[in-house]
Amino acid sequence: MNDTPSGGRAGDGARGSGPSGADGSGGAVVSVIMPVYNAESTLQRSIDSVLGQTHRALELIAVDDGSSDGSAALIEAQARRDARVRLIRQANAGVAAARNAGIAAATGSHVAFLDSDDWWHPRKLELQLAQMQRQGAQVAYSGYLRVAESGRTLSRVDPPAELGYRDLLRSNHIGHLTGIYDRRIGDAPFLKIGHEDYAFWLDRLRRAGRAVRADHDEPLAYYLVRAGSLSSNKLRAARWQWRIYREVERLSLPQAAAFMASYVIQALRKRRPGPV
Repeated sequence: MNDTPSGGRAGDGARGSGPSGADGSGGAVVSVIMPVYNAESTLQRSIDSVLGQTHRALELIAVDDGSSDGSAALIEAQARRDARVRLIRQANAGVAAARNAGIAAATGSHVAFLDSDDWWHPRKLELQLAQMQRQGAQVAYSGYLRVAESGRTLSRVDPPAELGYRDLLRSNHIGHLTGIYDRRIGDAPFLKIGHEDYAFWLDRLRRAGRAVRADHDEPLAYYLVRAGSLSSNKLRAARWQWRIYREVERLSLPQAAAFMASYVIQALRKRRPGPV
């Protein structure tokens, strides 16, 4: 693994400018972890959405997972322009390993995640940090739009205003691109398992006890749905879900069956077109 720092530190702004810090965040510095693999065509939009956050006290840790395109060069060029960007290179090891490398390198007080084809609303971090401070919460999330490669909106996902661990067992209400946690609850590794993001947020809620939603009149995140993606294979996703219930969360057979039924119902509702 080769960590190529930009020369800055968490909380530095673009060269020649400083962090704002005046957004009610209590001095939080957010480490944004972005795994990257052959994402040259979508990467710039994702990076811009992080660096354009109104909460400027952040670091973007982009972990290049053995890309063979121009992804790493694009990140390096961005790091020369903005001291908040750091590039980590590693041989291809998968998304879980890339996220774990990013967490290990993080220096911020909070951690959030964004994949290299998704993007955020400019106020996403600002609104989440303010909500966490108001509610005394250590985990937050938000609603988001599911968007096709053509740009067409597929559906809007509006999760409940507050979640506990058992709520999350019933359905994966936390879209990974929307989650953020306070590192005072401790870090945890991503498991090399299908739906590793879901297993990760179950761990976060088990530790934190609850999570809260940040609200805005617009969605705070945008999830790109690719045709033929792993997560779009319903049967495979159901097998992954069952494995998490039984092997990771160690639920009894009756408990796993009950939560699985709820998961299927909620998954169908999540993908139903709704108002945007």
